[in-house]
Amino acid sequence: MKTTNLLKKIFLFSPNDGQNTYTFNTHTAPEKISIPDPNQKISTQYEENLKLVSEVYSLPENSDIKIREFLIGQHTRAFLLFVEGLVKDDSVNTNILGPLMLLPQSSSTYQALHDTLLLNSQISDTTSFRTVFDDVNMGNCVLFTDGLDTAFSIDVKGWERRGLDAPVTEQVIYGPHEGFNENFKVNTALIRKNIRNENLVCETICLGKESKTPCALLYIKNITNPDLIQEIKHRLDHIDADYIYEAGELEQFIEDSSFALSPQFLTTERPDTTASALIEGKIALILHGSPFALIAPVSFSDFLTTPEDKYVRFPFANLMKLIRLIGIVSSFLLSGLYIAIVNFHHEMIPADLLFAIEATREAVPFTALMELLLMEVSFDIIREASLRVPSPIGSTVGIIGGLIIGQAAVSANLVSPIAIIIVALTGIGSFATPNYALNFTFRFTRYLYIFLGAIWGFLGIAAGIFMHAAVLSMLNSLGVSLFTALANDNRDTVLSYLFQKPIWKRELRHSYVNAQKTKLQAKISRKWVEK
Repeated sequence: MKTTNLLKKIFLFSPNDGQNTYTFNTHTAPEKISIPDPNQKISTQYEENLKLVSEVYSLPENSDIKIREFLIGQHTRAFLLFVEGLVKDDSVNTNILGPLMLLPQSSSTYQALHDTLLLNSQISDTTSFRTVFDDVNMGNCVLFTDGLDTAFSIDVKGWERRGLDAPVTEQVIYGPHEGFNENFKVNTALIRKNIRNENLVCETICLGKESKTPCALLYIKNITNPDLIQEIKHRLDHIDADYIYEAGELEQFIEDSSFALSPQFLTTERPDTTASALIEGKIALILHGSPFALIAPVSFSDFLTTPEDKYVRFPFANLMKLIRLIGIVSSFLLSGLYIAIVNFHHEMIPADLLFAIEATREAVPFTALMELLLMEVSFDIIREASLRVPSPIGSTVGIIGGLIIGQAAVSANLVSPIAIIIVALTGIGSFATPNYALNFTFRFTRYLYIFLGAIWGFLGIAAGIFMHAAVLSMLNSLGVSLFTALANDNRDTVLSYLFQKPIWKRELRHSYVNAQKTKLQAKISRKWVEK
């Protein structure tokens, strides 16, 4: 019986001359859908234009694509093409449909339509359907008129967007509390608000053959090096991809070394940081749909600087940067040094401390390497879990993982208390890294230093530092080495590379940018101190 039911599911039962036969349930392959060529020219025939638009947008199946047919001056046929939800309904009704329907018949010419549509601030005309579809997909409304081979594209964008909030990844106490959002025009306007200068250039480049994602290339034309502008345009123009949606994807397409651990573009969601980089002679990229801007070229020091360093007095900024550097170094070196000392270099620590460490590890069944790896992996899992869970319970995950699990592991003699302290200091030091992408680099290299310290001790740590520095020195940011600031000339020394001067002594732009204007301010900017 079960076999018969199974066969009925596989085969179809059909009578044939009084005999029961089974035939396979075959389906004919669907016909290939023919898509009209969207690169055609606009016709003067109303029906042809309406038919092609309906076929390309799969109407009436597409419920959010709207075609509004009406009469201009009660005689001339016309229709509007737009995407529901991407346009402002009030602007369409008040600034387009209302004036057009009241036009007299004798005024339904190209010039009359163009002058009437000037009620909108942005309008363009086109004779290509390709341009029409690109504009409609971006939220414009396109007007087709019987007898004209030209369509009018009107900017009436009105999609929902997130308001301006404080930056999430770069929070500061002093300084602006205003960050980018996912709206392309809003982000470029925020840059314009910070740099009120006619020399600021904002070029729009569409990326992605299918997505046509707008990307803004920003630079100051009388400051930024022309070769730098030409190089970034060359890379953007030679991206052959269907879809690009996020700044992180764009960064991977145009970075110099794809397999390098260290980032080569500075990512920021702060308009003031972006404006400051543009003033220094750098370029910025803002992609529609991403709340982050990409800045290049950059030096390694830029990844260690926070926006707040510019807004506080230089002694405090340098003190915070020094503490930050200690935390960063400890985030990827402390665990390796601990393993090296425990395995090879007992003489490096006092005898009392050594006896205390060995006493806490006496009941632990694992080696020091396995013990530390267990805690490091557990800490990374807890950190990743706290990021993925909803915000209200994220702190709860951290408390449970950091306190309860850690204390239970020590009580069960799975790990020693000193290992908990080392991992905790390493984790806290990693949180001091200002750049989120650079934090990934240090998290990865921390495991490399642990294995080097466990195998060769201090010799392995020293070799790892040498190789790490050598690899970083070979990395480029838009063709400029990350450490070139230390080798150009005497304008950039090691101290000025890591620490900043008083604001009235920052007279020159960074030499590695090779800007058209080297001077950032006058040699004596505080003229009130002159006699």
